[in-house]
Amino acid sequence: MSQGEAAGRGTAKPQDQGWAWMVLLAAVVLQGLTLGFPCCIGIFFTDLQQEFQASNSETSWFPSIMVAVLHGGGPLCSILVKRFGCRFVVMLGGLLSGLGMVSSSFCRSISQLYLTAGLITGLGSCFSFQAGVTVLGYYFVRWRTLANAVASTGVSLGFTLWPLLSQYLLDEMGWRNTFLIFGGILLNCCVCGAIMRPIQLASGSLPQSAKPKEEPGSRAKEEQLPNGASPHHPTLQQHTKRTKCFQMLQKYLAFDIFCQNKGYQIYTIGVTWMMMGFALPHVYLVPYAIHNGVEERKAALLISIIGFINIFIRPLTGLLSGHRVFTGRRIYLFSLAVLLCGLSNFICVISAEFSVLILYCVILSIAMSGVGALTFQVLMDVVEMDRFSSALGLFTILESTTLLIGPPLTGLLVDITSDFHYVFYTSSFFLISAALFMGLSFCALQKKNKLREASKAHLDNPSRYQYSEMSTEPKAVNQSPPAVEYITSI
Repeated sequence: MSQGEAAGRGTAKPQDQGWAWMVLLAAVVLQGLTLGFPCCIGIFFTDLQQEFQASNSETSWFPSIMVAVLHGGGPLCSILVKRFGCRFVVMLGGLLSGLGMVSSSFCRSISQLYLTAGLITGLGSCFSFQAGVTVLGYYFVRWRTLANAVASTGVSLGFTLWPLLSQYLLDEMGWRNTFLIFGGILLNCCVCGAIMRPIQLASGSLPQSAKPKEEPGSRAKEEQLPNGASPHHPTLQQHTKRTKCFQMLQKYLAFDIFCQNKGYQIYTIGVTWMMMGFALPHVYLVPYAIHNGVEERKAALLISIIGFINIFIRPLTGLLSGHRVFTGRRIYLFSLAVLLCGLSNFICVISAEFSVLILYCVILSIAMSGVGALTFQVLMDVVEMDRFSSALGLFTILESTTLLIGPPLTGLLVDITSDFHYVFYTSSFFLISAALFMGLSFCALQKKNKLREASKAHLDNPSRYQYSEMSTEPKAVNQSPPAVEYITSI
């Protein structure tokens, strides 16, 4: 039985109790191993540059590919989960992640590193992470929100521990042996996947979507084929394939929502633009500190500080944003957090002393906690939940594109100018402009919607029309979760 088939709403004992909490523990470890891992790549930046005689731009392609594939592989992961189940996909991801890092320890060129650690490890991390989040929706019903919040702390733990471990291993045995050890560590994703065994739900609780449905009117269409043509005619088969391809794109990449839903359109464009600068401090902070005379161990500690503060601030931000006061206004909290991220970068421009960089990390981590906690909650606010999974597909594909090209383009600018300050100037530009764009656009959109609703109220029968401010909160109806859902995190 696949996990997609086991997603019914039956009152099965494994849900919300017993083994479910072991699965939650495995999800915490899984998020630390996958989402937390790319944060330590900046520690190897200088060593990789010297080993392969590569420029800043060439070296930065390595973490960019890894992060972009991790975020953009969601639709592929969703298809695999539906076909093979979460447990298999998590273990497949762990195998790919370990294989990628072990192979990268034998690389002889920076381009080989793009394929092994970048593409293979990134894709494996994507499979393990997203399938691990999906399985929580099957094991938890009543405590699903709590489970996802607890699981997200694994990211912060990874941010805290990976840099410290990386710097220690790098000092003791070099980057090649360190990558070899990382391959073994990432294989533990397979152990986490083994824990996520399929749920045996009560009989009769399988969702209707588990059975293949015949599209309405399909038999009538076959009967109306001209000249008694067979449905297996080559031309008709090609038409059927095109239709299925379009339906697949519609399911996992919701272009129709992007064209029709202005809120989703504004938010997707804003986040995609934001990602051009969001990842730059994670890639270049350690090289920038080392370049300005900070000891390597202290430089690695900066990333750990960001992760440690995230452990406490991210859950608090999630609880605060869940208050009814912020219903329909979470986009403004998100824009404020992005704006603070952008403004905090100017601290690095003022001074590169270690004490100043610690202050920068504290402020940046607080702002990052807001961005990480609200990114997908805001997306749920602007998109109907029955289309959330497909809307998320297009969202992650677009954001992964800018995550891919942002660091290399900035690295090229640093190579030309020989000035690391441009990293933070560039990051601030994209973050601040994205925050202003989203905040002002949503403000204008809400005013436009209120005027439209007000004008409609005068045209309708007052006794039959009741005006209320539009809320995008999901309605409290008894609905089963999507059979396949993939979620990324920042």
